[in-house]
Amino acid sequence: MLYNPQLETFLHVADAGSFNKAAAESFITPSAIEKQINLLEKDIGAELFERSHTGLTLTSAGKSLYVNAKKIIQLGKDTVESAQSASKSEENVIRIGTSLMTPADTIFPYLLEFYNYMPELKFQLVPYENTLESAQRTLSTLGTNIDVVPGIFDEELLHTRKCAGTVLSAQPIKIAVSLKHRLAQCSRVTIEDLYGENLYLMKEGWCRSVDQMRHDLIQNHPKVHVKSFDFFNVKIFNQCENNNDILMAVDKWENIHPMLKIIPVDWPYTLQFGFFHSPVPTKNVQRFIETMKTLTDKDSA
Repeated sequence: MLYNPQLETFLHVADAGSFNKAAAESFITPSAIEKQINLLEKDIGAELFERSHTGLTLTSAGKSLYVNAKKIIQLGKDTVESAQSASKSEENVIRIGTSLMTPADTIFPYLLEFYNYMPELKFQLVPYENTLESAQRTLSTLGTNIDVVPGIFDEELLHTRKCAGTVLSAQPIKIAVSLKHRLAQCSRVTIEDLYGENLYLMKEGWCRSVDQMRHDLIQNHPKVHVKSFDFFNVKIFNQCENNNDILMAVDKWENIHPMLKIIPVDWPYTLQFGFFHSPVPTKNVQRFIETMKTLTDKDSA
């Protein structure tokens, strides 16, 4: 499984409206169903259902998860089917690294059309742990166990991680806020809307474009309280949600935390999105990257 199977139980309970009904339809006990939901709520750190004598209703977190869970499950199933049908011929397999912060689902919309260009190529998803040490090891050894990793980068980051990269698109830097934050009801905000707030940016030296963003905000918008953090992981997402702070984000991370909403900001800051790959990619990896760039350029035209 590429997703938590408790998500399917969650969807079943949400549709049934009660533990008893979901249990009867699944031919297991209500206590077993409830235990799975309790574990899922503990892992996420939020209540998904409001429980009453009349039944269950989704909380705000539950409603958010309900929408995204269906996408995650379908993507997981599609990915497993693709991996299972992959050719045993290693030279025709592109190994795509995936982690929480570098999800492979960002390129899934292009894969169907990709087959029209290179039907002989197959794909294999290779998960890796979302830690600083694992990310450094994975990116510095691309071409060994993993061929490409979709993600955010610039030349500074590529140099630090000792790998190469091909840009597919420019992603506007947005903000992620808790669903209970005063800005959560906004569809778009200005820099002035962030005055008086803590805004967390990746630490200095991680990415030149973020360093420039930090410098501009400190110099021209000192009322925005710029803070730093060391690494993108669930911890920083939880921290900002719990403390009602603001986190820099891009649309590619919209499914990471069900209690955070990503909102565009009227500012000029962007990040490059594309593929990390070996400085000397194989012929097929190079063809894959060039074809994906053609598809994304076509999509943005």
